[in-house]
Amino acid sequence: MSKRYLSVAAVVGLAVAGLGTTSATAATPTASPSKVSTSTASSIAEYNGSGEEKAANKAFFEAVLKSVAEKRAAHPGAKSVTVVYDASGAPKFAQQISSSASIWNGAVSNVKLQEGSSGASFEYREGNDPRGSYASTDGHGKGYVFLDYAQNEEYDSTRVTAHETGHVLGLPDHYEGPCSELMSGGGPGPSCTNSQPDANESGQVDQLWANGLAKALDKLDKVS
Repeated sequence: MSKRYLSVAAVVGLAVAGLGTTSATAATPTASPSKVSTSTASSIAEYNGSGEEKAANKAFFEAVLKSVAEKRAAHPGAKSVTVVYDASGAPKFAQQISSSASIWNGAVSNVKLQEGSSGASFEYREGNDPRGSYASTDGHGKGYVFLDYAQNEEYDSTRVTAHETGHVLGLPDHYEGPCSELMSGGGPGPSCTNSQPDANESGQVDQLWANGLAKALDKLDKVS
C-alpha cells in the first residue's frame, strides 16, 4: 500500500482519509498506491474531502451506532458492545482479519469485534483497486473495508487490515506518526510491520465508544 490506507470518519468530526492521500470515494485518484512508497506533507494537505464523502462516512458510522443501540437495548447490562463483521467477502485475508479483530479486542474494553454473517454492521471485501485499501460506505447505511491485493503485498498485510479496522472504530489517519502508531498507516514506509495500536489510540477508541454508547441509546430512544 502507499503511504495511505483510506479511512472511514466518525460522527465526531474525524478526518476522512485513507492509508495515503486520497479519498476512498474519490472519482479520479491522482496516483496509484502501488507506485507511491512514501507520502509528503504537501500531498496529504491536498486532500480535504468533499461534503459528499464526509456525509457517506457519517452514514456508515451512524449505521454502526444503530447496531450498537439495538444490542444495548437487548443487553442493557453489558459492559461492552459487540460489533459484528462479515469476513466472507475477503477469503484471502481471513487470517489477517481474524488477527486484527484479536488485536483490537485485546487493546480496548468498550467495544468488541466478532465475526458473523447475520446482523453484521460492516463487511470486508478484497480485490484490485488503484486507490489501495480503504474503509468506506456503500451509500445505503452499510460499511465495508476493502483490502487491495497489490497494497497488501507491498506492506505488512496485518498492519493494513488492523489500520483499516481502526477507522471502523472511529480513528483518523495520522500519517506523520511513527511506526509505533497504527494509524500512521503507510507513512513510515513498507518496512514498518507494527500491527498494534499504541496506548493513545486504544484510549481514543475506548473514549469514543463510551460516548458512542450514550449516543446510541439516545438514538434508540428517539426512534422507539
